[in-house]
Amino acid sequence: MQFTFSEETEAIRQIVREFVANEVEPAAHWIEEHDEIPREIVEKSQELGLFGISIPEEYGGLGIGMVGKCAIYEELGKTHNGFTTLIGAHTGIGSVGIVEIGNEEQKQRYLPKMASGEWIGAFALTEPSAGSNATNLKTTAVRKGDRYIINGSKHYITNARDAHVFTVMAVTDPSMGSKGITSFIVERDFPGFTVGKTEKKMGLRGSHSCELFFEDLEIPAENLLGEEGQGYVNALKILANGRAGLAARNLGSCHYLLDKSVQYAMEREQFGKPIFEQQAVLHMLADMAVEVETLRWMTYRVAWMTDQAMNVIKESAMVKLYASEVYNRIADKAVQVHGGIGYITEYPIERFYRDARITKIYEGTSEIQRNIIGTQLIKEYSGKHSPTRIKK
Repeated sequence: MQFTFSEETEAIRQIVREFVANEVEPAAHWIEEHDEIPREIVEKSQELGLFGISIPEEYGGLGIGMVGKCAIYEELGKTHNGFTTLIGAHTGIGSVGIVEIGNEEQKQRYLPKMASGEWIGAFALTEPSAGSNATNLKTTAVRKGDRYIINGSKHYITNARDAHVFTVMAVTDPSMGSKGITSFIVERDFPGFTVGKTEKKMGLRGSHSCELFFEDLEIPAENLLGEEGQGYVNALKILANGRAGLAARNLGSCHYLLDKSVQYAMEREQFGKPIFEQQAVLHMLADMAVEVETLRWMTYRVAWMTDQAMNVIKESAMVKLYASEVYNRIADKAVQVHGGIGYITEYPIERFYRDARITKIYEGTSEIQRNIIGTQLIKEYSGKHSPTRIKK
């Protein structure tokens, strides 16, 4: 098991690192104040191919594996999380479904424009009555001839304000439960499709989440993604595929916070000496470093397993759970190390603290990840051990 990067990936990683440090990070405060990603940063991201990191080369993407993608995501995580989410949601759950499940005609139609960043992708599963309980969807899709008619709504959909292509889950057979859910590719300009209000959030400024409304929305039958009744399975695959990437983004943010905390502890003096000489501060830095390094190994192990086409249901849930929990702990310690300055909006620490909180909720809450892990453990042990009968 090796996590070494190819020369091409290492070169791209260095380019992304410089782009983040020289262009995105200086604009972070502006993004926070205006809740917008500057157009020039989006255009530069398009030029660098960042919107195509999950898309095969034959469709205009970079065609790199999960380990390579995580190397890039890690660098993106070291700056404003709103910008990182724009890229990550597009290259993750926004496009993976078409890449992994779409037929050739669908790939030819959508992936080149998504790879260039001309079309942004989004993933529409969550509804007012269906969050963690994804099988409780109310949005319906009824086939009529060569078309499907979709009615219903979604909310908290990342990238919705700017997206052109949506992977939408809807119920095609209410009597079948999870096996009655089907996935579709929906374009923004299809009649009957409306993007609702942009939600005002605690964090992730510049990343826009909106409501979606479908009112007798007609889509051609060829926009069925996969097979009827496979939508719930497709959703699980799409979400599981993106968890290593999400962990890598969190890893980058944790590394950023650790760097800032160490630097501040060396510069800040109290009681006549740098605060890192206070054992309490030194221990916080040590704990942060241990968790960053542990997260790094977990992230790249799951990424490597994904590239080997191994079953990563349990491991991807583990890394998503651990990454989000670690990010929140490290953000909290970073505020504590920085003291009052860590609570001031002029400095980045409090922004990361706010942004970290959503990672324990979106793309599967921490509680759902624990359910997945526990269920997989029971399956594994049920296969290894026969039930023990108690003799009377």
